[in-house]
Amino acid sequence: MSLFTHILACLLGMGSWVSINGLWVELPLLVPQIPEGWYLPSYLSVLIQMANVGPLFVTLMHRFQPGKLNETAVIYFIIGLGTAASLLLALFWKETTVVAGAPRSVALLVLTFFLSTVDCTSSVTFLPFMMRLKPQYLTTYYIGEGLSGLLPALVALVQGVGVVDCVNVTAAAWAPNQTAAAAATELEARYQPANFSPEVFFYFLSAMMLVCLVAFLLLNHHPAVAREHRNGDYTNGVKATHGRSQASEKGAVRTDPFRVVNPEPRSGFGTGAYSTREVLYIFGILAWVNALTNVVVPSVQSYSCLPYGNKAYHLSATMAAVANPLACFIAVFIPIRSLLSMGVLTCLGTGVAAYIVSMAALSPCPLLVHDTSGVVLIVCAWIVFVLTLSYVKVIIGVILRDEGHSALVWCGAVVQLGSLLGAVTMFPLVSVYSLFSSGDPCNSKCP
Repeated sequence: MSLFTHILACLLGMGSWVSINGLWVELPLLVPQIPEGWYLPSYLSVLIQMANVGPLFVTLMHRFQPGKLNETAVIYFIIGLGTAASLLLALFWKETTVVAGAPRSVALLVLTFFLSTVDCTSSVTFLPFMMRLKPQYLTTYYIGEGLSGLLPALVALVQGVGVVDCVNVTAAAWAPNQTAAAAATELEARYQPANFSPEVFFYFLSAMMLVCLVAFLLLNHHPAVAREHRNGDYTNGVKATHGRSQASEKGAVRTDPFRVVNPEPRSGFGTGAYSTREVLYIFGILAWVNALTNVVVPSVQSYSCLPYGNKAYHLSATMAAVANPLACFIAVFIPIRSLLSMGVLTCLGTGVAAYIVSMAALSPCPLLVHDTSGVVLIVCAWIVFVLTLSYVKVIIGVILRDEGHSALVWCGAVVQLGSLLGAVTMFPLVSVYSLFSSGDPCNSKCP
């Protein structure tokens, strides 16, 4: 395998979601300076789901006009659009326009929609494009996709986003039957100024998209990459030799180290290696895992962590961002393809997700809120949650890659469908009915 090609595949993956991930981590610096305030996250959730028009169009074209859509041209277009939108965001994110008698961040919202369209459409274009390379490079692509969340988080950490100091302030406390106010001291959370502005951060995002564009250009035209294109029959990650191919034509059954491939197709999906029930099982898990990891659990992260303190919140967010590419890296060396193991890992990750959501529901007084063990448990829960379900997503991607180009297109479509269902479920619970209460990192009122 070519290290150069691995690096390019990783850089392509990094450009898949770096813009939206970066926008989310920058929110603490954006909301104090725009008229929408903390309503912005709910607006972003709606815009991201509206952007699913991009992957819907690509999926329908593959379904009803197969071969008509130029996949390479679409990728060039969306990466270029993402680069331009990130650059314009750095220039105009603070600009407001009066709409219905009130100032609105129209430029920010419109550019966010374009960035969301780019990132959502990457799910149904980048993965199928990786079919042109040998199977081993798909896992490297997933590592890059994991880094698309880690790198913005690390840059935001250097920037000082969300750093809070607890400052003693004096408040007036009126006692019964007293005419004078008694001075009471309490702690107040104050955000520290950032080390550099949001404009610089958005320039960083546009540079990352430009790097992704260069990587894609080299993946298409560099001679070293051309030697890494598929030049034989790859089934389940194992290249068939010439002798085995001849034996297969004579009726012999080929096998791989992970599972036995039946000589007769078990379904009309892909190579027919999986039955219809197994295909539905795989896609069901894929939708469920992406609903949890992309929307459901991240939407309650602050509620689950802040009651334990600001340090617990930042530690869980950082370690979760590290766990994503780490899971992809583990999949390089331990590529489990067992559907039973996939189900067990999904159940484990779902159980941990249930614990995180439960702690968020109990906010501002979750279990062990005054104990160090509570901090350890919530941080470990986030690490295990992201590690297990990210691993499941990679393995499903590798399995579907072996089933052909259309399987990866449907893989991306189901990823977006799962995220959409998660958003439809969580948005009213968090933003409309306000079922979750925020914890104060400086003042705990729990008994």
